[in-house]
Amino acid sequence: MADQLTLAFDTSAAHCAAALLLGDTIVATRVEDMAKGQAERLMPLLEEVLTEAGKNWSDLDRIGVGIGPGNFTGIRVSVSAARGLAVSLGVPAIGVSALEAMADAPSITGKTLAVIDARQNKAYSQLFDIGGIALAPPTLSLLQDVSQSPDGGLTVVGHDSANLALRLGCHHVETTARAAIEATARIASTRMLDGSRPAPLYLRPADAAPPRDPAPVIL
Repeated sequence: MADQLTLAFDTSAAHCAAALLLGDTIVATRVEDMAKGQAERLMPLLEEVLTEAGKNWSDLDRIGVGIGPGNFTGIRVSVSAARGLAVSLGVPAIGVSALEAMADAPSITGKTLAVIDARQNKAYSQLFDIGGIALAPPTLSLLQDVSQSPDGGLTVVGHDSANLALRLGCHHVETTARAAIEATARIASTRMLDGSRPAPLYLRPADAAPPRDPAPVIL
């Protein structure tokens, strides 16, 4: 729809990012780097993005949200906010993975290997065909074990893309948080609705482990 208004946001990495898409035109984008504090900053940032474009919450037709993989707490912040907004505004919320958003680069014309830093010398990765069609599920592996499809001929995008492309003998494309959140908005605006709610994409357990001692008995 030419006048469909989609608000997308993401806090799955060390940032708080949002983009507003009207039809097929990005009308406002905001990306703020931050290692923590996304929960407190997200809603004010969304208000600012809407105000910048001269829009209100009631104008929204869709919500797009980054579902990870990435920071465990950050993913929960965004997904919870998207679900709450969808209920309160009566609009659908659509989850978009960070990997598919990175692979949605206009300059890429073939297969794409999207890679995200997972720390501890590990990486999240996923292979996509032309048009953003997933050819394999997302995986978590050691960075040196990230590999391309058997038939080759792809572009690497994301974390350590230059070195990975050199090792795999293929091309690479740089990406930014701004490009990824705008891609999230575009993907969410056109995705077919199936009635499902966005769900976190966790590929590793949370860093915080439960206490070993049993909980006290409440009398």
